[in-house]
Amino acid sequence: MAEKRRILGLDFGSKTVGVAISDPLRITAQSLETIVRKSPDKLRRTYARIEEIVSEYDVEKIVVGLPKHMNDSEGDRAALTREFAEKLGRRTGLEIIMWDERMTTIMAERVLQESGVRREDRKTYIDSVAATFILQDYLDYIKEE
Repeated sequence: MAEKRRILGLDFGSKTVGVAISDPLRITAQSLETIVRKSPDKLRRTYARIEEIVSEYDVEKIVVGLPKHMNDSEGDRAALTREFAEKLGRRTGLEIIMWDERMTTIMAERVLQESGVRREDRKTYIDSVAATFILQDYLDYIKEE
């Protein structure tokens, strides 16, 4: 059976981007890293790092978590995320899928807490764990198609 190309999952935040990657069979999502930037509008290095990951892992498409309000509306954070995703699509030439990320940060926080990660250490991992939840949710969805 031919190996499928991987899917990248991103949790875009104001100063970080959590990164997760699928296995080649697209069954599971694994936390990869958190890209940190000095200020919200400094994205050049962030895009460059994502392009390196895309190349290194033979990524076919990217799933970006879309932060919606609980009432399904979108605010400023969602607009910034859509702008980030649009530019990323232009830079990589890959399909970008916007994926509802409601509750993923809460779930990530809970998993880290239950795993015994100290409160002050959680922010190091929270974004990449949230990206893993976003990507896993998408992988489960396409498995059902």
